[in-house]
Amino acid sequence: MTLIAFLDYASVVIFALTGALVASRQQLDIVGFAFVACLTAVGGGTLRDVLLDRNPIFWIAQPAYIGLACAAALVVFFTAHRFESRLKTQIWLDSFALAVAVPAGTGVALSMGQPALVVVLMGTITGCMGGLLRDVVLDDLPVVLKQGELYVTAAFAGATVAALTRPYFADALIPLALCAFVTWALRAGSLAFGWQLPVYKSRPPRI
Repeated sequence: MTLIAFLDYASVVIFALTGALVASRQQLDIVGFAFVACLTAVGGGTLRDVLLDRNPIFWIAQPAYIGLACAAALVVFFTAHRFESRLKTQIWLDSFALAVAVPAGTGVALSMGQPALVVVLMGTITGCMGGLLRDVVLDDLPVVLKQGELYVTAAFAGATVAALTRPYFADALIPLALCAFVTWALRAGSLAFGWQLPVYKSRPPRI
């Protein structure tokens, strides 16, 4: 298994768990669990592959990705009631999923020889779009847009680190590891310590 495939598998499983936890909070049936888990798990990677004209799309080439997402949904369906706080568990799992998915998307773009800007955007899209689709479908405030939180910023920063450091290493392992570390450190810092970006505050117009 290649490094990129491993990252894709890991991100699919963790994102599927977060999707299923959101489904449990919405009290969906088991089919709803599977749908939301799969949407969350493969949404970002699908958009990445479409934009990069990567054919076939990763989960079509390997349907096992969908099987793993459904299995994760099934596990959560029968165990979600055991979590003391499903919301807290989902948020922290989502931070780990982000730290895996961003290097996965970044690695795919790097392996295709894409320019740095495209590499950064593909990493960010892969990390953010699955959760965005999940929240939009379930009519929840998208976590990527929550006031001031470092989510898209964390993904963008991690992918940027990978794109900037890749020329200095013989392979992509260290740049992608740095990408994962920076992404998770910023997201975890936002959750644990309240790190935020400045938010817009309206002011009365000057006369």
